[in-house]
Amino acid sequence: MKTRLSPEPVQVIKKRRDEALRQLVAAIPYINFLGVEFDRRGDELTAILPFKESLIGDASVPALHGGATAAFMEITAIVGLSWSTLWPDFETGKVALDGLPPTPKTIDITMDYLRPGLPRDAYARAKITRSGRRYASVFVEAWQDNRLRPIAQATGHFLMPEPADLAG
Repeated sequence: MKTRLSPEPVQVIKKRRDEALRQLVAAIPYINFLGVEFDRRGDELTAILPFKESLIGDASVPALHGGATAAFMEITAIVGLSWSTLWPDFETGKVALDGLPPTPKTIDITMDYLRPGLPRDAYARAKITRSGRRYASVFVEAWQDNRLRPIAQATGHFLMPEPADLAG
């Protein structure tokens, strides 16, 4: 007769997920520079770019700087891809929180600016369209007040860390 292990308490899993996300975000210094935050609901991440005056590129409009928007979207893609890749290991506790594996490296990213980013908070979500052992493709959409009216979208291709890199 098999003995069934009782599941870990929800608080333990939630704490492990939150710590893993904190470490993942801390591994990319530019996230802190821009002030990007992540809201986690289960396995879904929403990136948040809180408005700061320093993010304005054209004061006459005023509009968010295109470089800040692009960086925000690339950060969203990298963190979203890393998160989705590591998610199964978070569930089982296989990921050691004393050192997460390296993040994917950007091969290229194409930005489409759809409308000016207004002087307010922006949000973005990444959708992994292909994820293999060596290569991944990610679509990102950013919006402000209305998700149905995106301010920008991007498609990026990323080099995944070598399996040897994942060992430690």
